Amino acid sequence: MPHSNVSPKTRARAKTLRRELTKAEQAMWDILRDFRTRGARFRRETPIGPYIADFAWLSARMVIEVDGDSHETESGRRHDLRRDAFLNSQGFLVLRFDNAQILDGPDYVVVTIENHIVAYLTKEHV
Repeated sequence: MPHSNVSPKTRARAKTLRRELTKAEQAMWDILRDFRTRGARFRRETPIGPYIADFAWLSARMVIEVDGDSHETESGRRHDLRRDAFLNSQGFLVLRFDNAQILDGPDYVVVTIENHIVAYLTKEHV
C-alpha cells in the first residue's frame, strides 16, 4: 500500500532511477550491501515525501546521498539545502558523498558510514 505523502509520479520516478544507477551509485550500493549481514537495511531510490533518497535505511532514519556534478551548481546546492531541511524535519540524518569520494576513496566512505550506523547495527555482528 503506497504511503499517502508520496505521489504516484514520485514513485514512478524512483522505480526508473532504481534501474538506472550511476557508476558511483552502484559502488555505494555494493558498500551498503556489505552492511546488510550486520543488520543495516538500506533501500535504493526510496521516496520520502516529495523527494527520492538515493539510499535510505528507514528504521534507522538515515539517508545517504551520492552527489554528482549537478550538486555543485548554485541551484543544485539550494535544492540540496531544501531537501536536507525537509529530511531532517522528518527525523532523518543525511550523509552526503560526492562521486569521487566513493569511486576513489571507498575506505573513507565505509569508515564514515560505519561511524554513523554502528549504534543501529546488530550487537552480535559489531
